[in-house]
Amino acid sequence: MFRRAAQRRGTPADYLVVGLGNPGDKFLGTRHNLGYEVIDKLAARESVSLEISKTDRARKAFIQVAGKRVVLACPTTFMNLSGESVASLIRRNGVDDVARLIVVHDELDLEPGRVKVKRGGSAAGHNGLKSIHQHLGNDGFVRIRIGVGKPPDPRNGRNWVLKKPATEDRVRLDLAANVGVDAIEMVLADGVEQAMNKINGLQS
Repeated sequence: MFRRAAQRRGTPADYLVVGLGNPGDKFLGTRHNLGYEVIDKLAARESVSLEISKTDRARKAFIQVAGKRVVLACPTTFMNLSGESVASLIRRNGVDDVARLIVVHDELDLEPGRVKVKRGGSAAGHNGLKSIHQHLGNDGFVRIRIGVGKPPDPRNGRNWVLKKPATEDRVRLDLAANVGVDAIEMVLADGVEQAMNKINGLQS
């Protein structure tokens, strides 16, 4: 069961859209920060700025998409503590259905630049997803998965995601981040099934 808590403030949100990453300049442009990049691109598309919320431990903004009130957020915790921020954001914004949480993250199991929409499933070793599942007690949220590819040495996944990609992959990932924004908008406007049908067949 989805853990719901009190202490909501203000108007309830219809959706919470979270991009995962690590705070700090040294992580800018790394594979693991693609979730941040997608949220920043969506905020720019909507002409809003993400503001720091110390209470929620996140940068966040509010937008309207397809008549829905949407919270955009990038946790300012480190990746493995993302669930602390997400749990607070859910509680304080009245999001009472885990299916209305959309999480954007990097994905080792997809080739660089590939974007897929998925609902539920395992964390597949992703520490941000693990933390969110741990804090919510439910893994039924929507994921926007941005492929970064596997490292040459499969034992080196952690260092791989914390490095900046080579130029060729960086171009692919920039394009993929824009597709990620499109995917979020499709989920919000048309639902997750429609978004899966439209996005998952695309080749980046």
